[in-house]
Amino acid sequence: MNARASRRIDAAAHHHGGDARETGMFEHLPAHVGHALRRVRPGLDKILCNDPAFADAPVLPVHSRAFDDGAPLPQRYTADGEGLSPPVQWHHVPAGARSVVLVVEDADSPTPKPLVHAIVWNLPGEDGVLGEGVLNAMHATGSQDLGRNSLLQHAWLPPDPPPGHGPHRYAFEVFALDCVPAHGEAPGRGGLLDLLRGHVLASGLLLGTYERRTC
Repeated sequence: MNARASRRIDAAAHHHGGDARETGMFEHLPAHVGHALRRVRPGLDKILCNDPAFADAPVLPVHSRAFDDGAPLPQRYTADGEGLSPPVQWHHVPAGARSVVLVVEDADSPTPKPLVHAIVWNLPGEDGVLGEGVLNAMHATGSQDLGRNSLLQHAWLPPDPPPGHGPHRYAFEVFALDCVPAHGEAPGRGGLLDLLRGHVLASGLLLGTYERRTC
């Protein structure tokens, strides 16, 4: 992402306002269905950064000023709030890195594989930060650096767990790569996994939780 695109995205994030929410999947699911599916979840073993191909990569610290590791996500970053993407930053990117990829997955979605909430690829190969609402703004500006989420949208999909399904763990994963991905069709989860294999210099994980409780 070049400086001009970054400035355009930051400006759009500042003005994006109430249009940040994307259509959710599970918001109107009956609570009894959520309860019935409580044991249906892929788990942390299935998230990308735990793939055996690069699970032993050096650790890259990932933080957010909005929530602590393992702590609940503020509602403003979910489908029950404004649906903004939370701020995320990463440090100690290896010197040989040429690009960085950010992936957000739900390790507890009632699906065989983790539900992908966002993919951002082709970020600069250095320490960096994505501010609040930047992923919403990237969608609004048609950025080619957004991959496809599990709804096949080039967008941030706010956390939207089924009512009664229990707490969900949202994995904010950062990968430092030794290559710059060629710009073709923006990848989904499978394409990204193929892109990562053999190129990960370091990876980091930040977990945020969210639960949609029943009344």
